Amino acid sequence: MTRSLAELTTLVARVSDMYAAETGVQRDDDWYALKMQEELGELIAEHLRLTNRGRRKDFTDAEITARRDDEAADLLAFLLLYAQRHGIDLDAALDRKWFAYLRRDGETG
Repeated sequence: MTRSLAELTTLVARVSDMYAAETGVQRDDDWYALKMQEELGELIAEHLRLTNRGRRKDFTDAEITARRDDEAADLLAFLLLYAQRHGIDLDAALDRKWFAYLRRDGETG
């Protein structure tokens, strides 16, 4: 299933709203930034576990891979939430920062 960044952001924001309503967590600017850092740390921990540089805790490779993938999803979700919170247009930023290189090469994007 393919979704646009806008569609992903809408879905992630709905889940985040549900989480906040259930837990009472206060989502301020710092919370969004710190959650990205937390999720990056969790992703790195699973990467290290998968590459035998972290404690495996009796997890199989398949379990660690699934955990790594889930943490990558968490990190993306919090990046989308952070961008939404701060009015960052990720499509425009990618176009300006990354895809300009493609246009210099004569490609469109």
